[in-house]
Amino acid sequence: MVEQVNSPAGTGVAQAVPAVQASGAVADIALLLEGTYPYIRGGVSAWVHQIISGLPELTFAVIFIGGEQKMYGAAQYQFPPNVTHVETHYLLNPDKPHKGGARKGNPRAFSEMGELHAHMRQPGQMSGADMMKAFARLGSREGVSEEDFLYSEASWKYITEQYRERCTDPSFVDYFWAIRAMHAPLFVLADIAAGLPEVRAVHAISTGYAGLLGAMIHLRRGIPFLLTEHGIYTKERKIDLSQATWIHDYNDDVCNTLHDEMGYIRGLWIKFYEQIGRMAYAQASRIVTLYEGNRLRQIADGAAPEKTRVITNGINLQRYQGALAKRPEGIPPVLGLIGRVVPIKDIKTFIRALRMLVNERSDAEGWIVGPEDEDPAYVAECKELVTSLGLTDHVKFLGFQNVTEILPQLGLTVLTSISEALPLVVLEAFASGVPCLATDVGSCRELIEGSGDEDRALGAAGSVVFIADPEGTAKAALELLNNTERWRAAQRAGLERVKRYYDDKLMFSSYRNLYMQSLTAAAQSSPVRI
Repeated sequence: MVEQVNSPAGTGVAQAVPAVQASGAVADIALLLEGTYPYIRGGVSAWVHQIISGLPELTFAVIFIGGEQKMYGAAQYQFPPNVTHVETHYLLNPDKPHKGGARKGNPRAFSEMGELHAHMRQPGQMSGADMMKAFARLGSREGVSEEDFLYSEASWKYITEQYRERCTDPSFVDYFWAIRAMHAPLFVLADIAAGLPEVRAVHAISTGYAGLLGAMIHLRRGIPFLLTEHGIYTKERKIDLSQATWIHDYNDDVCNTLHDEMGYIRGLWIKFYEQIGRMAYAQASRIVTLYEGNRLRQIADGAAPEKTRVITNGINLQRYQGALAKRPEGIPPVLGLIGRVVPIKDIKTFIRALRMLVNERSDAEGWIVGPEDEDPAYVAECKELVTSLGLTDHVKFLGFQNVTEILPQLGLTVLTSISEALPLVVLEAFASGVPCLATDVGSCRELIEGSGDEDRALGAAGSVVFIADPEGTAKAALELLNNTERWRAAQRAGLERVKRYYDDKLMFSSYRNLYMQSLTAAAQSSPVRI
């Protein structure tokens, strides 16, 4: 028997999922996912699938939110049987009908919005009551409705007043459309929060829009809310905005007091992401990340220290025993970059490093193993770079592959990323007997060198290199490939480290305890609906 599940307000795509057996809640845990599982492959999506599969005693609802529908194809994962509800929503829906036309709007509601914005500009000053008042009525007649925001005189007055008071750099047209782009998705989130069937707890796998949705659900309905961040959302959005071509560059000298001299509009977007991140931190009962550096960053960004904790990623070690057994006796002169072909992975530095490596070892190869559908323009640039550097016989683009088949063929795994959290691919490589080179981002250094005295005593499982340093990457690769004794020592360190500290049983136990705490809290309280 299957149940046809549709998103509220006409924003979603129907999904066929197993019918719910229990009465009341459709699932124990609703996972709030922005731009990841089940439509995009990658580390976060793999982790989500791992968590669902590893806790079969719990039922899960999958709530996906993305940008535009055209950005996503078919689902890349088959849902485990304990996924009992699925919704797919898009924040940007150009075909959605609106009741346009001039309207007066609700001045009182826009005044409340102004108070909320004033609180948001003062970190730590915004109370739950302030947020409750703003979000309880968002999208309704009593508050700021979507039509009022898009078409009313009250909205026009509020936006123009804010422009005159605060904006020093761009034209009003740029400011106007930026404000609309920021706020329009909030009405979609309000619809999702209101229409979500009963669940016992919600778990957002990032801040951003997913985290804000979790905060709204908690505020409006009293449902316990957990938050996990793999990477730090605001940091990653800064990287995205610095690469964006759809946002104009402005004179940074005029508004250099804004974030990182990024220009007024870019700074405005970063402020927005920071503010909604603080709202998620304020409403979450527990805030989890993957390593200590990120936990300290969360605290600096407004998370209460007593709410935060670290739960590292883990892998199923048995899955990689076959890959370890298939390893050849010698060291293959093959460097593998396993990951999405996107700018944040800095594939171009990997390719340039291969050019330098091949100059010293003509038998060296570089394999780029990962999906190529996320940024076709960047993929084309990478392939053109391979051709221009004369590497067509040495660099292969293999697309998405089963990593257990690829890892035995590699001499080294390489991450040239400019941002990571705790990459699963490093753990998978260690479990398969492959040392790793990685940039000094996220937890990569502690994965390779160890995170404490006992861990560091195991030795280095590879090398840490600088960001965007093809020469240093090539040199580090040569030092390992050409030194069998050092390579074997790195292999042993990686194998022991992953066995001792990164078994997925530890991760499942930690999340099982977190979920049970939330479900107990839910059972002891009466949900509210506003």
